[in-house]
Amino acid sequence: MADTIRPQPDRRTGLYDLHQQLGARMVPFAGWQMPVQYPMGVMAEHLHTRAEAGLFDVGHMGQVLVWPEDGRIETAALALESLIPADVLGLTEGRQRYGLFTDDAGGILDDLMFAHRGDHYLLVVNAARAEHDIDHLHTLSGIRVEPVADRGLLALQGPKAEAALARLVPSAAQMRFMDSRIIDWQGAALWISRSGYTGEDGFEISVPEAQLEAFARVLLDQPGVAPIGLGARDSLRLEAGLPLYGHDMDEGVTPAEAGLGWAIPNARRIGGVRAGGFPGADRVLPELDDGPSILRRGLRPQGRAPIREGVEIFAEDHGGEPVATVRSGGFGPSVGGPVAMALIPADISDGTTLWAELRGKRLPVTVCALPFVSPSYKR
Repeated sequence: MADTIRPQPDRRTGLYDLHQQLGARMVPFAGWQMPVQYPMGVMAEHLHTRAEAGLFDVGHMGQVLVWPEDGRIETAALALESLIPADVLGLTEGRQRYGLFTDDAGGILDDLMFAHRGDHYLLVVNAARAEHDIDHLHTLSGIRVEPVADRGLLALQGPKAEAALARLVPSAAQMRFMDSRIIDWQGAALWISRSGYTGEDGFEISVPEAQLEAFARVLLDQPGVAPIGLGARDSLRLEAGLPLYGHDMDEGVTPAEAGLGWAIPNARRIGGVRAGGFPGADRVLPELDDGPSILRRGLRPQGRAPIREGVEIFAEDHGGEPVATVRSGGFGPSVGGPVAMALIPADISDGTTLWAELRGKRLPVTVCALPFVSPSYKR
């Protein structure tokens, strides 16, 4: 008789015990037990982050170091460019960029951040795709791929994030948007970047596991800082018009369709100094020049009822075939009403009224540009 295969329990970040002490409601997410909300509630957490500062546990995300085997950073940069349609070679030390992994058909395998760390690169990838991405990187020659297993990751977001972090590590206040630094805190090397997935100014802080809970507690002791769960993280990024992998983009969506053409610079485009050379370039690059047939756009329902992922969108108030399906949707607390994103035919202009079919009834929605809330990054 074959042995019974027991499913692996969801993994826990180094802050699992702290979440429980703070009264978080834990849910399974991408193979991890994560806090979806705290006693404050999702809406209050969302508004708190917009007004003050929210601390998010993002330790489920994958952190990966990429080293050149010959010691030349250019070797690692060019290797990464064979998978990522970004200007890795032109990134200067101490800076980071947003990038995409594409497949041979031009679809998006994942999105990521990559930082130039002097003699190597640090990549941060999505939790649900971390194993895939690491295997993908292992297909490259000339580099050493080193998954980081002994550090947690925090995101501190909001208008008071700089002041809170600067009380602990003063030099963080001098960082600009997309800077990446290693800064000491009580003997612990913090890997800090300045960006954010909420549309607010903020930081991502990679902390050694041994100091993770202590550092999180000290941050939570700062004026204006509160713990924030995945529920508010999702509504914040939706208002900011930021796509989520597996929802607004996936292998069936190209960079141009996802509205992410800005992540592919001129150097990698047709006529550029290092044009192409990445999976799917034969489709991705002409589409950037010619424009996609569908494009990720915003939708504003006319009313209070949210339209969520999976809701079909029609051109008319009755009959016909759907022209799109909502990829992300919910209530936007800062906007004061429901918001959504979908891949809309490119020839439908902003301001057009479409119809969302919700529980057998069609409700009017207005096509609009993204984002719903303007970002406030420190440039």
